Amino acid sequence: MNNDNVILKVGLTTLGCKVNQCDSAALAENLQAANFSLVPFNAFADAYIINTCTVTAFADFQARQLIRRALRTNPRARIIITGCYAQTQAELLAAIDGVTFVVGNDQKHKIADLLSGPLSDRPRIFAGDIFLQKQLPFAPPSRLAGRTRAFFKIQDGCNAFCSYCIVPFARGKSRSLPVPDVLKGAQNFSLQDYREIVLTGIHLGYYGHDLQPRTDLAHTLETLLSQNPKTRFRLSSIEPNEISDDLLRLFGHFDNLCPHLHIPLQSGDDSILKMMKRGYDTAFYRALIENVIRTVADIAVGIDVMVGFPGEGEKEFSHTQRLLEELPVAYLHVFPYSERPGTAALAIHPKVPEKIKKERAAILREVGAKKREAFARRFLGKTLPVLVEQTRDKKTGLAKGFSHNYLPVLLDKSPASLVNTLVRVKIEKVQEGKLAGRTLHG
Repeated sequence: MNNDNVILKVGLTTLGCKVNQCDSAALAENLQAANFSLVPFNAFADAYIINTCTVTAFADFQARQLIRRALRTNPRARIIITGCYAQTQAELLAAIDGVTFVVGNDQKHKIADLLSGPLSDRPRIFAGDIFLQKQLPFAPPSRLAGRTRAFFKIQDGCNAFCSYCIVPFARGKSRSLPVPDVLKGAQNFSLQDYREIVLTGIHLGYYGHDLQPRTDLAHTLETLLSQNPKTRFRLSSIEPNEISDDLLRLFGHFDNLCPHLHIPLQSGDDSILKMMKRGYDTAFYRALIENVIRTVADIAVGIDVMVGFPGEGEKEFSHTQRLLEELPVAYLHVFPYSERPGTAALAIHPKVPEKIKKERAAILREVGAKKREAFARRFLGKTLPVLVEQTRDKKTGLAKGFSHNYLPVLLDKSPASLVNTLVRVKIEKVQEGKLAGRTLHG
């Protein structure tokens, strides 16, 4: 750049969850409205913004790695660190050579203004008390570049304070997007021909509890489904004790509600669940999953599960493995426990060695692979509605998409005209957990 104090080109990258991706999309719109030119993160830029995650120690490592990568591309670039890592470890990040701004989640909506203002060579921190935040920092973005499905953040923050989790300290208390803004945002995405909207949040099942008048996810979702009949809606992760009968009833009443739920378990041992402060036991969880599958035809249920939480011995792990083997679910996301500063789990002993964490994770991932394969095979010979994605399958080069119940599907035909359309696919085979089939016409 010709002048260190003039920023024209900005690279933006995102780590972590769909909520962070939504924030980055809104931030990108703010930057473009302020006349900054967005370029790929690996391109030469005057400034690089890293929207961070801090759920695990590895996520922290990735953020620091991206700082180094940006400075290799342009050693004179301004580096802006925002997101969850910035909110919880601002001083640490500000001490890294090359960092210009550290901007917490509470102030990330100000980044465009910061880049437009005076710049200095000394790092500056903009991160306040996240628990004082009462509203979502961004208005929903008008669109999400490069995405077939629209991720729509309607809630942020979490009131649960599970003993292993740093997210409440990074995101603050639960806050909901007002209902009129939810309805307007969904209508906007629908009018732009997004055929699927994924409702996201940190604690999605808590949506509406902070609003006046108080509402809930099921009630608002019913309105969305009614007002946008040609758009299918999908829910992101939702906690077990927040899946109500009213919510389940919607699956039977609306064809545009995708039969797919991601319901975190975390452990299949009651003593570990208690130490995690999860607020339910395995009997409740088992009964819930069985009820969901009994109630909603062809539903795909995904599960988050953690291995290596402090105090998890062979007996506790075997309880988790057995429960997962018995539950009729579609897939697993397996995570080794990662110590997070300021969380209650730091005081729990004994710690599980990293080697054992890896071994247990491998065992459960194998269980998950078998679950995924078995669920996929249930749909051989059936016809599924598939939303065709922009990107192709890396291994085969074939067009791909997702069924209503979140099964990845490879298509035999792949003209560009099919992208962002719902097509009917006759499933003919299963390969590596993915379905493959013949696109039907009419």
